[in-house]
Amino acid sequence: MLITEDKRLIGEGFKFIIESDEEINVVGLALNGYEALEMCKIHKPDLVLMDLKMPCCDGIEGTKLIKSFSANIKVLVLTTFDDDEMVSAALKNGADGYILKDINAEKLISTIKGTVEGLNVIDENVYQNIVNKFNQPDNQKPEYALTDREIKLIELVVYGKSNKEIAANLNITEGRVKNIITSILSKLGLSDRTSLAVYAVKNKYINKRFESDNVL
Repeated sequence: MLITEDKRLIGEGFKFIIESDEEINVVGLALNGYEALEMCKIHKPDLVLMDLKMPCCDGIEGTKLIKSFSANIKVLVLTTFDDDEMVSAALKNGADGYILKDINAEKLISTIKGTVEGLNVIDENVYQNIVNKFNQPDNQKPEYALTDREIKLIELVVYGKSNKEIAANLNITEGRVKNIITSILSKLGLSDRTSLAVYAVKNKYINKRFESDNVL
């Protein structure tokens, strides 16, 4: 994995913490989004841990660049900012997760591993802000021709289930899961699983409040 953090001392601190887990190897430390992109071209990491506020190229633009280079590289935003606009911009540009820097070491490592495995993790407080914003009375769920199976699949995506787990739950193949997700994204005009999960919360397909850190 790769760490992108403009404050080198902080970046080195994260590297020390993360590499305490023998299963994770940090291949480099980038100081901005441009450097992160160039390192991704060289090292092709599984995941980039991305700060937001950086000079030259911030984390929002850096996420977009990396995802344009390779959609397979996961981008996990780690920042001090829980501003709704920043969250939306990062997710829109393809971020696979959004967590805050007050996370403890154990949870950071487990979140990195979960993101690599395909889970989309959003910090509890950030998630609740999204829920509060989108649960305003004037927000009505638009009517789309979604089948019961599609709605159930969306629910499983929100709960962070992998394609394999969704397939087992719905008793279909993983290939069929991928096809259904592609169809849903096309129908709703969305780009990826993360935007689908946020859409589901926004439009009240999912009304349950998660406990602890919320996995989308």
